[in-house]
Amino acid sequence: MNEVLRIAIQKSGRLQEGSLKLLKDCGLSISNGKDQLKTQASNFPVEVLFLRDDDIPQYIEDGVADAGIIGENIFAEKQKAGEIIKCLNFAKCRLALAVPRTEQYSGINWFEGKNIATSYPNIVSDFLKRNNITAGIHEISGSVEIAPGIGLADAICDIVSTGSTLLSNGLKEVELVMKSEAVLVAGKLDVGKKQILSKLVFRMEAVQQASNNKYILLNCPNESIEPITNVIPGMKSPTILPLSKPGWSSLHSVVDENDFWEKIDQLKKLGAEGILVIPIEKMIL
Repeated sequence: MNEVLRIAIQKSGRLQEGSLKLLKDCGLSISNGKDQLKTQASNFPVEVLFLRDDDIPQYIEDGVADAGIIGENIFAEKQKAGEIIKCLNFAKCRLALAVPRTEQYSGINWFEGKNIATSYPNIVSDFLKRNNITAGIHEISGSVEIAPGIGLADAICDIVSTGSTLLSNGLKEVELVMKSEAVLVAGKLDVGKKQILSKLVFRMEAVQQASNNKYILLNCPNESIEPITNVIPGMKSPTILPLSKPGWSSLHSVVDENDFWEKIDQLKKLGAEGILVIPIEKMIL
């Protein structure tokens, strides 16, 4: 029987959509119907398990799942066996300490002797120890933001994306505890499953490289080719094709998404015209 790599992803919630999109962008043909608990890719040796994200680290430690896509914060909190194989660059957020907006926050020492409500007691405990703070930790699940308002705690530690939930509950963010994003985690694997995981990671890297870069085409005077090449050198060097217009060429290259607008301004100053920017579906380095 051929080996199959079992990957656990969130059954429902903010990580599921991104996880499924990534797997499908990697070329896996996956059918995920409503209330489906598992499915196997028809064109790749992977079986996807749909589980509660809090349970995924335990399933990996127990060997029920070989790997999983979970939030880095969940992996850190559960403290189960396994290792982070790759950061996946989606579902980014942060775990932060927040206090009532009316408080005159004076620094980390404010938390000395205070009570903190959180769903992440292990992470918070480690953070307090690193900062030599002694505080009480009240572990609760869900609706952490209301704890100060009902007198359960003086402060909270919770996941923050935009900060709007804190604001609506009369809280303000004061300390960053950790940054988090979706990560690929794996347990102990035999040789066959390691090979399957390696192939999948290769595809993930190709997808990530593509999302971080754009394909750019432009026309420019021949005397501008060298300075433009210095601005957008591409993976190795740009492709240069002569145009029918004498003294002009078409230059094709790749530009990093983060530098895109800055590069465009430089290219225009160097005489580039007819600039086209195209998304890249996959990028193999």
